[in-house]
Amino acid sequence: MAHPELSGLTLLIAGGGPDAFTAVEEAFKGCGGAVFRVDVPEDALRFVAHRAIDVVLADAALFDTKTQELIDSLAQKAVVYLATDSSKGDGSEIFTPGVEDYIGKQIDPQRFIQMVGARLVKHQGGSTALTVTDPLINKLRPYFLFRSPAMREALENLPAIAASNQTVLISGETGTGKEIVARAIHVLSKRAGGPFMAVNCGAIPEGLIEGELFGHEKGAFTGAAKTRKGKFEAASNGTLFLDEIGDMPLLLQVRLLRVLEERHIYRVGGERPVPINVRVIAATRIGLKQAVADGLFREDLYYRLNILRIHLPPLWQRVEDIAYLAFHFLGRAFAEMGIHPPYPHLSPASIDLIEGLPWKGNVRELRNVMTRVATVLPHDTKQVLPIHLTPHLEDAELRPCILENHFNGDAIYIPIGTPLPEAEDIIIRETLKRTGNNRTQTAKVLKIGLRTLRRKLSEGGQIDP
Repeated sequence: MAHPELSGLTLLIAGGGPDAFTAVEEAFKGCGGAVFRVDVPEDALRFVAHRAIDVVLADAALFDTKTQELIDSLAQKAVVYLATDSSKGDGSEIFTPGVEDYIGKQIDPQRFIQMVGARLVKHQGGSTALTVTDPLINKLRPYFLFRSPAMREALENLPAIAASNQTVLISGETGTGKEIVARAIHVLSKRAGGPFMAVNCGAIPEGLIEGELFGHEKGAFTGAAKTRKGKFEAASNGTLFLDEIGDMPLLLQVRLLRVLEERHIYRVGGERPVPINVRVIAATRIGLKQAVADGLFREDLYYRLNILRIHLPPLWQRVEDIAYLAFHFLGRAFAEMGIHPPYPHLSPASIDLIEGLPWKGNVRELRNVMTRVATVLPHDTKQVLPIHLTPHLEDAELRPCILENHFNGDAIYIPIGTPLPEAEDIIIRETLKRTGNNRTQTAKVLKIGLRTLRRKLSEGGQIDP
């Protein structure tokens, strides 16, 4: 049985060793999901605190009665399953609050997939956790991929906005997805059966944009051999999306204001009013209020457009979505290349790398980077490492430390200019994490004495003195 509702979900596997739950991991990826692995409970908590995790599959051996608080924290953000040597059914386990269910360590992967799918459907619309069981995220998932509180807040009123017939103003930096939002409003509206027409007001020469929007009559100018409808008429009973409205010439702004007020247009060279039935959605990358103050945008048009407002945050303000989107774009790129799942996944260090970048081009830049990575990635690659990413990143002013050979090429990356004490602390913490908190092995990798390691950990406040 296919489970398309699992596409885009994230699974965190905690403990069990590198070979444990491999079949579950492959099956989950085969459904279009992403999988992370950690070795200790504390890392599991760190993952759900900073990334969107839907399901946690943890080795019960990691937990004991002292970790109930940890399980509670995990359960607030994800569905938690504990894997034991035997299932709960024989009474060998004591029920733990926050745990969805106990399963056997040798569980059939398809059964696990079915359990997760059934759980998500059962709780759809009833969960308060910020996961895909969130009713808003479920409703908008065909159009957007997001988990972050910032993006959820931005889109919270989108269904209500779509249900109305009022003008909408969408603001946000280049690459944040303003046209995608406009298309979603159209599809969710009563005008979904009509056309969606998009015009970039900044891409059409000033002398041509009037005819593009309003059309022209036969003989209106040299070469006008026949009457031509403009976008307002072509979008009849549908939606007209005016992108980069802030670049519209001032004289044309006067005509647009009159059209919005009177609901009819005049074709270029025409004298008869042509009634229109179209909803207008405008978008801008610049602050229109400041443009009004600078005399570059009409104040009356600004207030006429700014009836319903959606502001899209830049990608750096929705860090929780970066890895989620990156997995999606990688998967889509691999699929377009004819590669079948499971796809190579981003390593933890790669995720740390991309989550720390400014992404000035926002979602569009992230998509392009992941497409380039997928295109040139060696065919036998199992996971995407920082070394695969950095050639495609413009803002990655990073350097790999000398430890990369100890971790199969997945280097520890440190921002250029990081003070030495801070860089040393990063190296120690990352090495500890990758050795499963094994201090003896960490000291060996770092080529320092165990006593020196303990002292540095104590100085860094990571253990009790």
